[in-house]
Amino acid sequence: MAKGFKGGMGGMGGMGGMNMNNLMKQAQKMQQQMQEAQEALVEKIFEVSSGGGAIKITITGAKEIKEIKLSPDVVDPQDIEMLEDLLLSAINEAFRQADDVANKEMGKFTGGMGLPF
Repeated sequence: MAKGFKGGMGGMGGMGGMNMNNLMKQAQKMQQQMQEAQEALVEKIFEVSSGGGAIKITITGAKEIKEIKLSPDVVDPQDIEMLEDLLLSAINEAFRQADDVANKEMGKFTGGMGLPF
């Protein structure tokens, strides 16, 4: 029995070894593709405006704010609260857009399984 069992394992082990090598190669390829996609996302630029263009925010895919442009019309010392609200709105929208693109790009690799990247 042991001999038959060993022979059965040898056949499965040989076949399983080939499949395992293929799986490992595919996993390594996918990992490299994911890394390249993440690097591309970090370099991607998102530009968002708020208040009809009164505020423009530029961020990277890594959520680093690169630039904030304010129209002189939006800078009213009597209404600082409006400026704060417009800034928050623009920044949050820029972050949301960056997240959406990142989730869509990484979803190609995770197959929509909701896995973190």
